[in-house]
Amino acid sequence: MIEISLWRLALALLPLAVVAGVSHRWVRGSAEVGIATARMVMQLLAVGYVLVLLFEVRNPWAGVGVVTFMIGISSWIAIRTVRRRRWRAWGDALLGVGLGGSAVLVLVVFGVLGLDPWYQPNYVIPLAGMIFSNAMTAVTLSGERFEAERDAERDVIGARNAAWKAALIPQVNSFLAVGLVALPGMMTGQILAGADPLLAVRYQIMVMAMVLGSAGLAVAIYLTRAQRRAG
Repeated sequence: MIEISLWRLALALLPLAVVAGVSHRWVRGSAEVGIATARMVMQLLAVGYVLVLLFEVRNPWAGVGVVTFMIGISSWIAIRTVRRRRWRAWGDALLGVGLGGSAVLVLVVFGVLGLDPWYQPNYVIPLAGMIFSNAMTAVTLSGERFEAERDAERDVIGARNAAWKAALIPQVNSFLAVGLVALPGMMTGQILAGADPLLAVRYQIMVMAMVLGSAGLAVAIYLTRAQRRAG
């Protein structure tokens, strides 16, 4: 792969500076984009060093700890737009993201890839990151839509169904566009690294399936709990 120097990497951040400027002017001085960008850079640099250590340790408990941390943080971020009963909503998100995402992760690690040993961090951690981040986003969308529908005095079942549909829009769109509009991240990365395109396609199909599967399961669990909470 082509090595990217730090100053060239900084060029990639220039469009984000423009977006942050527009956001600052249009959304009453909002600094959300700037703060998110700064956090993104610092978090990725930090996780790069952490991954180097984890790849050397290759301890199953270290991997389990990282996955558990991912579930807790992603669940908390998932309910950031929820206003009512946030602690109960966090519990629901924790259950949805944790159970839905973990079920898919176990299926992929033991069934699809058949890893031996199963705790290989160079596989488990990136896959877990994709699974739980997508489940997190789907739960966020469903939670926000569910509350909006309830604020509009829609019945609980109607609000649940609308939230379910809204939460899966990004994943369904990506399914419809893949290969025609976009080459997804994992497939692109493998091709850039010199992998056989047909092998890259198989991995991408696995990733697309696990992303929609984990998102759908997480949202189904979360909305079932939210429906009971609102009832």
